[in-house]
Amino acid sequence: MPDIYSILAPYYDEWNAEIDYAAWADGIEGFFAKYAEGKVADVLDLACGTGRMTIELAKRGYDMIGVDRSPEMLDFARTAAEEAGEGISSRILWLLQEMTAFELYGTVDAVVCCLDPVNHLSGVSDLGRCFSLVHNYLNPDGLFLFDVNTKHKFETVYADRTYAFEAPGVYCTWENRYARGVCDFHITLFREEETGKYRRYEANERERAYSIRTLKIELEKAGFEWIGAYPTPSGGTLTGDEDRWYIAARAKKD
Repeated sequence: MPDIYSILAPYYDEWNAEIDYAAWADGIEGFFAKYAEGKVADVLDLACGTGRMTIELAKRGYDMIGVDRSPEMLDFARTAAEEAGEGISSRILWLLQEMTAFELYGTVDAVVCCLDPVNHLSGVSDLGRCFSLVHNYLNPDGLFLFDVNTKHKFETVYADRTYAFEAPGVYCTWENRYARGVCDFHITLFREEETGKYRRYEANERERAYSIRTLKIELEKAGFEWIGAYPTPSGGTLTGDEDRWYIAARAKKD
């Protein structure tokens, strides 16, 4: 069975069109201004997907690295960067790698990880491996900014529901099965071929809900200083019913 993102790549941006990446990037830059010890120049976008955030930050003058496990998603990211013009593609290095086993050519000033890739890590051991690698490739006092879907979202939005998505020539169903903090997704996609017939694709994926306590413990074990958890990319105060938390941490090194 193929990777979920290999079949969703052509439709990913359209089905996430409501996401305001510019506003999100404003929040990221706000954290840079408030918590970075010096100028942020080099940024890793971990699990970058189709590169929307990578490109947005490159447009703002950052030298970017985009890492993702899906060659199909990276193909769309490269094309989008080239179409952005203004030399944007020359500011980005794309790497096909896993979150728990990536290698960079040097260190960076900040790492961002957007749209809940951390939830896809299969357990605390993978969480620790990912956080340790991020810490390893951050400069001293470098910032790590990421978000996670909350247990509240798993229980009220995902739960045991089925969603359907449509686009010209394609129909997709997304079936959820939730239990004890883990949600399994089964994707079935029908895509129109040149012959006019539809071909069926299927893929499975799993997300796990992590508590703030677990995230904080694993970050601190990896060498991070906890900055905070927030309800929006620009900060704020948690109320307990958020669908997404935005986490900020700083890499401490001897």
